Amino acid sequence: MNKYILITGASGGIGQAIAYTLAERGYHLYLHYNRNELSMKDLLARLETFHGEYIPIQADLAKADGYKILSSQLFSLDGIIHCSGNSQYGLLVDLQQKELEKLLSIHVQTPLMLTKELLPKLISKRSGNIIVITSIWGQTGSACEVAYSTVKGAQIAFVKALSKEVALNGIRVNGIAPGAVATPMMEGFNSEEIEQITLEIPMGRLANPMEIAHTAAFLLSEQASYITGQILGVNGGWYT
Repeated sequence: MNKYILITGASGGIGQAIAYTLAERGYHLYLHYNRNELSMKDLLARLETFHGEYIPIQADLAKADGYKILSSQLFSLDGIIHCSGNSQYGLLVDLQQKELEKLLSIHVQTPLMLTKELLPKLISKRSGNIIVITSIWGQTGSACEVAYSTVKGAQIAFVKALSKEVALNGIRVNGIAPGAVATPMMEGFNSEEIEQITLEIPMGRLANPMEIAHTAAFLLSEQASYITGQILGVNGGWYT
């Protein structure tokens, strides 16, 4: 295989799992990260066994020009996985404007503008895949995560709209909406809160990051060749 995939947020829990899964399947990877250089070095060491081309790229996607810094370092491209993200927990009345601006930049503005910048590379090949890692809260909303739910809902609208715009160019656009995943993002919850969340999930456990990664690999594959504009919920039956 000689396909190059960009993964934003590749140093995070889900991003690392996706990178490992795709490297195992023979993809070459552009691996975006911001501040977590140590995790990126660890990931690159783990990927060495697969003997592909794995290119780390540092960029702050919360900044207005972050997507340009990232896109300028990409050459051949066959797909984009938007996996960068940060959470925000608290009542809406306590939300600070800077917090909202960061959420909007990372989850909405940057994915749109980065995709705009990179679409010509996919259109020229008349093939490609774009996958957005959104959230269960973008589908159903969550109290105390109103702003986060809002930007994740915007990502879902982005998937549905863009999929229609580029379908005739041979480009598929889909989203994955995880529920609760056992990643460092859950470290803000104490053990009692995690236990309560687990009790609400019909399958009785959190997702493993590799379960999200396998879904992404499926969407990239020819087995999903007629799937576009869809949001696949990977949530253990928490929201159906």
